[in-house]
Amino acid sequence: MRRRDIIAGLSVAALWPITVRAEQPAVRVVGFLSTRSPDESVALAAAFRQGLDEAGAIEGKNFAIEYRWARGEYGRLPALATELVQRQVAVLATVGGEPSALAAKAATATIPIVAIFTTDPIKLGIVASLGRPEGNITGLSVLNATLEAKRLGLLRDLLPQATKLAVLVNPTFPAAAGQLENLQDAARAANLHLQVRRVKLASLATRYKVPAMFSLRSYVVEGGLVSYGIDLPDLYRQAGVYAGRILNGSKPADMPITQPTKFELVINQKTAKLLGLTISPDLLSIADEVIE
Repeated sequence: MRRRDIIAGLSVAALWPITVRAEQPAVRVVGFLSTRSPDESVALAAAFRQGLDEAGAIEGKNFAIEYRWARGEYGRLPALATELVQRQVAVLATVGGEPSALAAKAATATIPIVAIFTTDPIKLGIVASLGRPEGNITGLSVLNATLEAKRLGLLRDLLPQATKLAVLVNPTFPAAAGQLENLQDAARAANLHLQVRRVKLASLATRYKVPAMFSLRSYVVEGGLVSYGIDLPDLYRQAGVYAGRILNGSKPADMPITQPTKFELVINQKTAKLLGLTISPDLLSIADEVIE
């Protein structure tokens, strides 16, 4: 064998592994855009990953997740959404309400988006319909505002003698106006005076011994009196399932926007005792969870 043939053969052999490596499929990326902060979202992010796993998507094997956290600063969301779009994520999950979904919608019209909505996405002009959203956006709609009348009624059952109630709202949150409107309608029907306080810290309620109703179980676990609403970790899990289905080839336009069917009433008996309240056996009997 001539020397030049040996050199040519070695050159081909040396290049072959590089060519094979180049042909290996790249790991796809799932973008995760949240209005919240990572330290308060550990369990929620875990639930999202669980949903992906249930859909057959295995983190580290056939996909990776890139997180972006606005930490409550909604003004950062457009730039964070653009970062994920430029990263060319395979699917973009937006959580924490409409601000992240709207930022993602403005950033891309082609990348599939799985959003968690707290109000009607049709009224916001984000999707055409719940059954067939069209476009690149699907997800889950909590319709949280519609639960306010139920929460007001439960709080009235706890405090039948009350004539004046206060509501804490974040005026910069898009869904706040709808929630407040439903609350005011329910208050008028119950002949209650509703005082709106546009403040951020609901934790002051326990310190000053003010009975309070919350939308999420986590507040009651931390010492709040009562909550009525959706199972938030399960909602994130369902969003993960949707994201996994898209990784497996499903199209957002063909995936209906679902709504939760399970709502949970959680009561903190320890807090009730601290507030000097006696909760009726009837109310305790319908609670999904009583924290002693």
